Amino acid sequence: MDLTVVAYVVYLVVSISLTVWVARTLSRNGRVFLADVLHGNEKLADAVNHLLVVGFYLVNLGFVALYLSGDDDIADTRGIFEALSTKLGVVLLVLGVMHLGNVWVLNKIRRRGVMEREQLPPVPPQGWAAPPVAGA
Repeated sequence: MDLTVVAYVVYLVVSISLTVWVARTLSRNGRVFLADVLHGNEKLADAVNHLLVVGFYLVNLGFVALYLSGDDDIADTRGIFEALSTKLGVVLLVLGVMHLGNVWVLNKIRRRGVMEREQLPPVPPQGWAAPPVAGA
């Protein structure tokens, strides 16, 4: 049996499993955060959450597929572990960077919303003015 094919199969199984697990975890736990960012609009939070998960799958599975091929043939068991550690390490880094990027963007949106809600008027009211008299 060709060890390169074995490495490909293990890489695909582990990478796809990790991608699915991370996406489900982020979706389940990120929903509350999204609802807060979107000021309690649950329906919009669910829609945005679903769109983020679809984008997450597309980017990560596309990267996994593109990163599948290797330049060298694998000759022994040690080569399998070395190839897998490199490939899986890069996939995990990409998953982590995407997660942190999403959280950073959503946090920026959340902070902007909080600042807008807490913003004071530029000048405090100084008194009451009577409405203008008609015909004067």
